[in-house]
Amino acid sequence: MSSDAAGYRVAVVGATGQVGTVMLQLLAERAFPAREIVVFASERSAGRTLPGGLVVQPLADETIQGFDVAIFSAGGATSGEWAPRFAAAGAVVIDNSSRWRMQDDVPLVVSEVNPEALDDHHGIIANPNCSTMQMVVALKPLHDAAGIERLVVSTYQAVSGSGKKGVDELLGQARAAIDGDPQPAPAAYAHQIAFNVLPHAGTFAPGDDHTDEERKLINETRKILGDPTIRVSATCVRVPVVTGHSEAVNVELREPLSAEEARELLRAAPGVTVLDDPAAGSYPLAIEAAGKDDVFVGRIRRDPGNERALDLWVVSDNLRKGAATNAVQLAEQLHARGLIGSAAHVA
Repeated sequence: MSSDAAGYRVAVVGATGQVGTVMLQLLAERAFPAREIVVFASERSAGRTLPGGLVVQPLADETIQGFDVAIFSAGGATSGEWAPRFAAAGAVVIDNSSRWRMQDDVPLVVSEVNPEALDDHHGIIANPNCSTMQMVVALKPLHDAAGIERLVVSTYQAVSGSGKKGVDELLGQARAAIDGDPQPAPAAYAHQIAFNVLPHAGTFAPGDDHTDEERKLINETRKILGDPTIRVSATCVRVPVVTGHSEAVNVELREPLSAEEARELLRAAPGVTVLDDPAAGSYPLAIEAAGKDDVFVGRIRRDPGNERALDLWVVSDNLRKGAATNAVQLAEQLHARGLIGSAAHVA
């Protein structure tokens, strides 16, 4: 299927969730050429009316026909079952779950980093993990200029990365602490998150001493940058911040690159804003990145222990650039490249 002059028919799957809600906002804000947007969610949400008069549809073989693009933010199980069905029905699927990211024949794409990977899609395109996403936007110009040998990354991840349950838990615990009430038992996390820091973002698979969030950073970074030899050490931490992931990134380069050269490369990079005057209190803050689409980079400096390494502080809104914005940008890239409804689409 290809669009007519009025635009594409677009499905948003998982439209009632945090990321799905932002996806709908961005499709409107960025004026994506859609002639119709149809929203899908779980059966319990079917029939619900969303802002703009969109009525939630249930996922069924008869309801998923006739779409050009389907943007998913509904979890791995739903994507595993329904993304291939949408693709078989003729849609190009952009999936925000982890289900397809490391599959060899599925491109894993960040719009500013490797958009050319879209050319090889076979009906399904994967959106990276939020922490990986913002980091590779900042790393791409450095990798192009000097090559990356090794990364040491510590994340400071907002509770919205766990969904509404994480936000509700943080706010409920914070209110209880401030009011002097007994702390409710933690449910979204292993321990209290309010006024605390948990060195545990994601889940531990049996026998693995890294969380799945840490494994995503390691594996997805290599795939997106196209270099399986990059060594990555990752520690993912959950912090009591509602929105905006922050990362301390140590980048060991293959060729010398000064902090000033890195600063200039980042200033010229698409999707990056450099805030780097620490003496004046200018550096990226999660609270200021929230609601924005750029990746913010600051504290750019030489690693005093390694002449080929730099330290960076990288911050971005995990619901926007970390998820929804990139998904919509990928739809825009597909449109610009003539890859929606392309004869090359083989589901």
